[in-house]
Amino acid sequence: MEQHSIKVIAHIRSDFPTKFGIPRQSGLVPQLRATVVFEPEFRNADALRGIEGFSHLWLIWQFSGAVRDSWSPTVRPPRLGGNERMGVFATRSPFRPNPIGLSSVKLEGVGQEAEHGTVLYVSGADLMDGTPIYDIKPYLPYADCHVSASGGFAPSPKETIAVDCPAELLHKLPPECGEALMGVLAQDPRPQYQDDPARIYGMTFAGFEVKFRVEQGTLRVTEIE
Repeated sequence: MEQHSIKVIAHIRSDFPTKFGIPRQSGLVPQLRATVVFEPEFRNADALRGIEGFSHLWLIWQFSGAVRDSWSPTVRPPRLGGNERMGVFATRSPFRPNPIGLSSVKLEGVGQEAEHGTVLYVSGADLMDGTPIYDIKPYLPYADCHVSASGGFAPSPKETIAVDCPAELLHKLPPECGEALMGVLAQDPRPQYQDDPARIYGMTFAGFEVKFRVEQGTLRVTEIE
């Protein structure tokens, strides 16, 4: 089999230390903030010259939590409840011959950090903390946005769920994280095939352990530690 090597140019710094809870697509929770930290070889400000002129970027990255030695021609998309198989190339499943992801994020700014040099601040990212990034490309609205495109079996975003979080729990979070957490929970992080109102789920976000359950169409936060 023909093979090629590829360099990791950067890693993402986000509020998700594990996969559970990460939005299923980029841009669904615009309040999420993340930082692109370049590897030493690529910490060259000249490589980013002109990037401030673009409002959005494409990140090409590795599904580092889903690397496998084998692959299957069909997968079970969560959008279909995990009960129906589709061709892997007709889905965005992480379990692919090459575990490569593609995300469109908003560029919030270019910054300088003492330890990491030039970094990119982005929003709307759907990446786990530490995810390797292979490349960054500017998003071109006239080329990348196809207003007449069809969405196959996922023609529109999944409906969000109502979230009930007591104020005393939400106030435990830094102000900039509260709105982002509510947006993440509204996406209903549970596996699509699970619907047990008695089950307590837990996810780690921004250094906090968030526990919740879902009953009668409402996600209720029970604890934030």
